[in-house]
Amino acid sequence: MKKTTLLGFAAAMAMIGAAKAAPVDHSAYADANGFIDVQKLTCGQLADTYQEDANALASWYSGWYNGLAHKHFADFKKGREVEHQVTEHCKAHPDATIIHAIGLILKEDRAEGLMMEK
Repeated sequence: MKKTTLLGFAAAMAMIGAAKAAPVDHSAYADANGFIDVQKLTCGQLADTYQEDANALASWYSGWYNGLAHKHFADFKKGREVEHQVTEHCKAHPDATIIHAIGLILKEDRAEGLMMEK
C-alpha cells in the first residue's frame, strides 16, 4: 500500500540532485538535537539528499498537509499531478522552501477547482 501522494515528488527531486554531486545525508540539515526544520528545507536541499531520505521527508510533508486538512483519504490521481507541479516549481526555484512550493501548488489548484472535496 502506498503511504503518500508526495513520494513521486521526492523521487523526482532526488533525480534532479543526482545529476550534480554525491547525495548529502539528511543529518546535514539537522540541528544539534537532530531535528530538521521542515519549514526551512529548500527544494535544492531535498534534491541533494539520498532517495531514502527524500522519501521519508516527502512522507512527513504529505502527512502534515493531510493532518492540517483533517483528511484521512489518499487520492493518488490528484497526488501525482501535485507531485509533478511541485517538482516543476522546484526545478525552477531550488531556493524555495518545500513548504512554500507545496502550499503554492495546492492554493493554485484549489483556485482552479482541481482540489474538490469528495
